[in-house]
Amino acid sequence: MSIDATLKERNSRYGDFRDHARITQNIKAAMADRTNFSTLSLDKREALEMIAHKMGRILNGDPEYADSWHDITGYATLIEQTLKTE
Repeated sequence: MSIDATLKERNSRYGDFRDHARITQNIKAAMADRTNFSTLSLDKREALEMIAHKMGRILNGDPEYADSWHDITGYATLIEQTLKTE
């Protein structure tokens, strides 16, 4: 698949990338504004940022696309598993 075809497919699924970036960066800025965010371990911060990314895709694109919701569950589960083993 060409990069143009991939970008067209992503745009139809997730909406315009610039709009997605604005939404996602606003969510991330709100998280970073909290004192607790800087004290989180890198994996917890990354999980929250990836969840924010998926939220941006859902809000800007196709909210019925189950894989986006599944991915959010996956990132949360990775942290939950880590917490259970610590």
